[in-house]
Amino acid sequence: MISLLQRVKQARVEINQQTVGQIDQGVLVFAGFEPGDDEACVVRQLERILGYRMFSDAQDKMNLCLQEIQGGLLLVPQFTLAADTTRGRRPSFTTAATPALGESLFQFMVQQAKQNHAEVASGEFAADMQVYLQNDGPVTFILQS
Repeated sequence: MISLLQRVKQARVEINQQTVGQIDQGVLVFAGFEPGDDEACVVRQLERILGYRMFSDAQDKMNLCLQEIQGGLLLVPQFTLAADTTRGRRPSFTTAATPALGESLFQFMVQQAKQNHAEVASGEFAADMQVYLQNDGPVTFILQS
């Protein structure tokens, strides 16, 4: 599983010009799934995301996590994160999870996030989404499991 985390001042996802998910200060996560991923992998990755120290404390050090600042979490499925880009100029998606597995794991991730965090929004699997964000910093991390 690959997660691209971006610390944001605000972010939203639109589908057909309708906002389907929106947060203020928090973390936007693009989530990509690979064939070997399972629910245990998602649980571990979500624990890391919620506890990842990306926010500044009173001394301006990145010592606070999303849960400590009570920020928003916006989850967006992104199968292109799992692309094989090692050769040529066209990505291969043979390293990405099947659509059925990816959708199942993304829905599980959203469900688990809502059980473990107060403010959770999400995009929609396999939809043509427009993602708008104001990156804070910029601060961006890749977490892989």
